Amino acid sequence: MYAIIRTGGKQYRAEVGSTLDVERLPYAVGESFVINDVLLIGDNDKTIIGQPLVEGAAVKVTVEEQFRGDKVIVFKYRQRTSYRVKRGHRQYHTRLRVDDITLG
Repeated sequence: MYAIIRTGGKQYRAEVGSTLDVERLPYAVGESFVINDVLLIGDNDKTIIGQPLVEGAAVKVTVEEQFRGDKVIVFKYRQRTSYRVKRGHRQYHTRLRVDDITLG
């Protein structure tokens, strides 16, 4: 069984026992919470598609880690004008472990 969930403006495929790296969420490491933004639930031969959400569906997750991603270098350059700007960015992420998918 799997579910398509929405968090941080992005969609992720969640299966029981898998881990997801999502944009930073305000929860402590080891804390459990429920995600109710479930867009689709798929089982072997049947699929339930929400309009836009599946009613009564929930995904229980546990925060495993809060971390920062790899550095991304942004380099802006214009030729013949001595214009060069170099910036770096590291995004904050939260690693979630999917504990349970329920369809209520």
